[in-house]
This record gives sequence, structure tokens and C-alpha cells, in this order.
Amino acid sequence: MTAKTTVLIAEDEPLAAEALADWVDELPQLQRVATCADGETALERIRALRPGLVLMDIQMPGLTGLQVLRALAADGPHPAVIFTTAYDEHAVTAFELHAIDYLLKPFSRERFVEAVEHALQAGAPLSAAVEALQEPAAAEPLTRVLVRDQGKIFPLQVDHIEYLRSDTKYTALVSRGRSLLVRLPIASFEQRLDPARCLKLQRGCNVNLEFVEAMTPDESSQLVVTMRDGTRITASREVSKKLRDQAI
Repeated sequence: MTAKTTVLIAEDEPLAAEALADWVDELPQLQRVATCADGETALERIRALRPGLVLMDIQMPGLTGLQVLRALAADGPHPAVIFTTAYDEHAVTAFELHAIDYLLKPFSRERFVEAVEHALQAGAPLSAAVEALQEPAAAEPLTRVLVRDQGKIFPLQVDHIEYLRSDTKYTALVSRGRSLLVRLPIASFEQRLDPARCLKLQRGCNVNLEFVEAMTPDESSQLVVTMRDGTRITASREVSKKLRDQAI
């Protein structure tokens, strides 16, 4: 008989907590071990019970969901976590957060089941999420961002981003024929992109060199970069000169 995954619910809204409890109890692969209504209790019960999966709100009395994860950082292996929140800005702006999934209230049972199945398949520990919550003063290159599309938030591998372009307060991430907007300035990404892979062509535009088809000079000797999808982007004079000097 396959062992069940133990689940802890941290949710301060009674109706939301009740709905989550009902849905957890309906899934044969899950076993609910605790339901908490505040962050401090959640932290205490996670440490004591060591559940395999945590369904946690971000805004809670006492400690927020993010503060709970920070407090768990030094505890060793951690459970997978799915955040539940009514505020999409927490999920979108926390683009470095390696949570398994985000459920934006109100969400359906189908969306809940999808998130749980993702968590069970991934089997990812919370430690990765907690590491991403530390101050990124000397952080390593970003590997994944969280984006929202058609009402869902999902992780996007940075390696799959073809190029980034600034759009006022937003940044457009282009990947596989889609342009996905995130509520962060492009400077937030530039500080964490791998310089060996990503190149800043001009102010407000970075490209992934893996998706560059060719670079050709225009009449002003500035390089026009052609991406695999056909997009053409002109590099600044400074960048154009640097690229020409680097060419063998």
C-alpha cells in the first residue's frame, strides 16, 4: 500500500481552511495532520509533525507565510509548499520563490488538485524556497521566475526566456512564442541574470545568446541582432563595438 503524504494547512480564514480540509480529506493520497490559523502555530506544528506538504496562506496573524519559511531555513529538510493567497502581487513580485505552486483565491477544486499533483510529482523540499527568500546581496544567477498567464502562476525556467524587454513598470519575458508580463522593472532581473548567457543589448532589453540567430551591422555600424523567432533588435553603439572586438 502506497504511503500517504501528510499535509498541514495554515490558513486563518475559517471558510477557506474548511474547504481546504475537505479537499485534502477527499484525496486518497493525502492525510491531513493539522490545521493552523496563525503563523506562529504553523511554524511550531511544521517543526513537530514534519509534514510532507504544507498548504499555507501568505497573510496570517503573527507570522506571514514567508516569515514561517525564513524561520525554517536552518532546520534541514523541509516539506513541499503550496501558497494560498488572495493577493497576486505577493506571488508575482516574489519571482525568486521556489514554491511548488500558488493558488489564487478564489480557486476551484480542479485547480487545487492540479497543484497537489504537481507537488507530489515534484517532491521538492522547502529548503530551495527558503534559500530564495534570503537577502540576495551575493545571490547566484537566477534560474527560475514566477509568471502569471490566463489566471495561473507558474514557474518559468530562465534558460527558456529568449529575451526580456522593459514595458514601463513591467518586464515582458518572451518564451516559446508568448510574451509574459511581470510586475517588476527589468533592472530586478538584470542583477540576477547569468552574464555568460544573457547580454544587455540596450537600455531595457536583454537577450539570451542561446536564441540569437545572427548579428549583422547596419548602415551606422551598429549590430542588428536577429532572434530565432525573427525579432530584430539593434544593439547600442557601445555594445556593438564590444561584440565586434570579441569576435574571432
